[in-house]
Amino acid sequence: MIFRRRFADLVSRQLDLFAAENADLLEDVEVFLRAYHEAPRDEAEERYGDFVDRVDLAAEALAEIRNTYARTLDDDAADEYERTFEKAAAKRFPRLGSALGEI
Repeated sequence: MIFRRRFADLVSRQLDLFAAENADLLEDVEVFLRAYHEAPRDEAEERYGDFVDRVDLAAEALAEIRNTYARTLDDDAADEYERTFEKAAAKRFPRLGSALGEI
């Protein structure tokens, strides 16, 4: 729990920066999700694939932030930081949470 508090402010700032720098990509995720929901049945699979592609791009960008900082820490701190980061990212960007956890 001490580490989570120690990393909470850092992670919050990292997620703020991610949101600002990737606003277009985050908007694309929502646009492509709406396109999937509104697509005719014969186009739905393709639209879903487009949506998943955008989610994966955004999750990869988040993973790069997480991994870059985690490499600066010892193993125990890195594990705690990664858990803190993933939990906060999933809460703030729920569409990206599961994809981030898989990277």
